[in-house]
Amino acid sequence: MPRRISPAQMRSKLRQVQNKQKQAEAKYNREVRQHNQKVKKVVNRYNSEVRKHNARVRANRQKIDSELRKMRSSSSSQYQVVRSSAMTLNTYYERLDARENDFEQASFGYDFLDRSEKENANSLALSNVLESNAEDDEGHQSDLLRTEIDDMLQELSPELSNRWKGALFSLNPENPDAARHFCTSAREVFVQILEINAPDEKVIEKAPECDKNHQGQPTRKEKIKYLLGRSGILTEEAVDFVDADVKNVLSLFRVFNDGTHGSSGKFGITKLLSIKNRVEDGIAYLFSVCRHA
Repeated sequence: MPRRISPAQMRSKLRQVQNKQKQAEAKYNREVRQHNQKVKKVVNRYNSEVRKHNARVRANRQKIDSELRKMRSSSSSQYQVVRSSAMTLNTYYERLDARENDFEQASFGYDFLDRSEKENANSLALSNVLESNAEDDEGHQSDLLRTEIDDMLQELSPELSNRWKGALFSLNPENPDAARHFCTSAREVFVQILEINAPDEKVIEKAPECDKNHQGQPTRKEKIKYLLGRSGILTEEAVDFVDADVKNVLSLFRVFNDGTHGSSGKFGITKLLSIKNRVEDGIAYLFSVCRHA
């Protein structure tokens, strides 16, 4: 025979059921609030990044437009190699920018486009600085020794870090052999970054039929293609731009090391700083591609 329950016991059990229901509802509402807060935080962070991205895009594009106007307003050029290389890089950037949608799914996609846009703007700006009559009132010789890429170079190889510091140390307007020292060391940094991150054997293993130089080694462009493939942003436009950017930086070495304009003494602090910053930014750009590979 079922046990009889008194009215008081019934009310107690009802209260227990109601309390459990309230607790369940409170827990559910709390979890919903926490979920909504997390979603809101993610959305806010995304919107913040979008605003920062758009601000960088506007700033870089304004700089690009401004530098292009300056360049096109001058009919002659003392540094035609640099100017021609900058215009070529800009052409490759316009092709890259036209394919922006190809990069929206890649985690490194928009960051890559941002960095590429900055490289293009910096290239155009340097070409104009070299052509200008810039006075040496915007920097000090000690600024030539400051660097923002030491940590990333140390991450790759302490030897690369030392080589870059040596290149900077040679950038002295009073050093008649500055051009040769700087160009040799800086060029080797680019070569080694690619060699460390895209070894010949890995590139050939991935693409046995890749283009090779006369020594049977994969070309620089093939190494770049290998890295971009690993980064998830392999397109013809991306490969062309990164390769053109490296060529653009290397073209500076030709000018800097040229017999007519070659010695560091031909450039004042302002132009030396501009050259140093352009090369440093180029190294950081190439490193960013390697880091995401």
